[in-house]
Amino acid sequence: MEEAASYFEENLTRNAEALEYLKKRGLQEKTIKDFRIGFAILDWRKLYDYLKSKNFTNHEIERAGLAKKPDDTSKAMYDRFRGRIMFPIMDSSGRVIAFSGRIFKDDGKSAKYLNSPETPIFIKNAVLFGIDKAKDSIRRNNFSILVEGQMDLIMSNQTGYKNTVASSGTALSDSTVSKENVISNLGLVRRLSSNIVLAFDADRAGANATIRAGKIALSLGMDVKVAEMPEGIDPADLISKTGADAWREAIKNSKHIIEFLLNKVLQSSGDNPRKAGREIKEKVLPFVNALESSIEKAHFIKKISDLSNIPQNALQDDLKKIEQELKYEKEEIKEAGDALTKMYRKDYIERKLLGIALWQQTLPTPIVDFEIIFNKLGEVYKKYEDIKRDLIFEAEVFYTNNENLEKSIKEMFLNLEEENINEELSKKMLELKEASDEELGRNILHEINELNKKKEDIKNSRLKK
Repeated sequence: MEEAASYFEENLTRNAEALEYLKKRGLQEKTIKDFRIGFAILDWRKLYDYLKSKNFTNHEIERAGLAKKPDDTSKAMYDRFRGRIMFPIMDSSGRVIAFSGRIFKDDGKSAKYLNSPETPIFIKNAVLFGIDKAKDSIRRNNFSILVEGQMDLIMSNQTGYKNTVASSGTALSDSTVSKENVISNLGLVRRLSSNIVLAFDADRAGANATIRAGKIALSLGMDVKVAEMPEGIDPADLISKTGADAWREAIKNSKHIIEFLLNKVLQSSGDNPRKAGREIKEKVLPFVNALESSIEKAHFIKKISDLSNIPQNALQDDLKKIEQELKYEKEEIKEAGDALTKMYRKDYIERKLLGIALWQQTLPTPIVDFEIIFNKLGEVYKKYEDIKRDLIFEAEVFYTNNENLEKSIKEMFLNLEEENINEELSKKMLELKEASDEELGRNILHEINELNKKKEDIKNSRLKK
């Protein structure tokens, strides 16, 4: 993927027309280099031939999602990306794991954007475009900006909003994907900050994406605002045509998603109070229901009542009905969000332990027995094969001169054991819920009690210390 990215970058430097197009869209040379934007030549096998010259096999090129096999197996493989501006998608460490290609000259038959398929290194629900450049700024500013397209992100970054990520090329932009995938994408930014500003295009697709992502983000306990875009203008156009100040104003004036949706409903219903009432129930109250806090719910019920002249008790009655209607959807999102948090916690502990073992293995006189860590982790190391150096570096930074290293390792293994028990408990609780007969239910209940005892034993072992 790195070779492909370098190849596309080199192509762009030689294609004056494509370079001029990017500059006309408002991109500076430094930005083009920073985001490693490239160009795929309109030819069937240019990239394939280049990668073959670098000794990559057909199998590797195909598995990376860069070339495809034709239906006629007697013919050679051909490039997936042709005649496109190429945007590399990076993982959080800045390594190229996929591409999103925008058609350069529209032939009326090809899709405007073509994204890499899922591969062994690219899972759509585990990455957001631009996360590698945005993560530090999201933490520092305590909010993220989520836009739709690559150009939107790049232009936003160029104006100084480094905390911008994009859904294009990832699962969030696909309306057919499961809730779990959207939850996972939003979970990536929630780990950095629970505050998010949605800034999608002001068209039907953008409105649908705002509604979908907004409701799930609220259900995950995030604070969600929406930046309003002028009709027919996307963030990239707003910045390039009216200047960076217009974008700053849009972000500064962003409204809580419930206020944003309420304003839209009141504008569209005009002087028709019955229409306003119906639309508030259908389009606004489900978002109030998604809120975790009862205080926040009360705050927004009052606000809706004040602006629409609908009595608060009438809104509360409708909200209770919606709570029942959307009960299972809300539970589903919460369960998926909790599972995601546990998964991240488990990954974090595994990374720490593996990093310590790999680091100790490099030392002439190890402080701890790294073989014990490897044996306890088992096959886990395979998940992190490609980031061993990063893990060693992290371990050195955190644990050099740490006098309590052995104690820290023991505590991490207890934490890992707890996470595994919690995972098993979640599965058993689900099995209990779906148990078809009494005896099966009793057996599952016995297993749940045993798991809870194990948790209690871990807790007691800590207290003894």
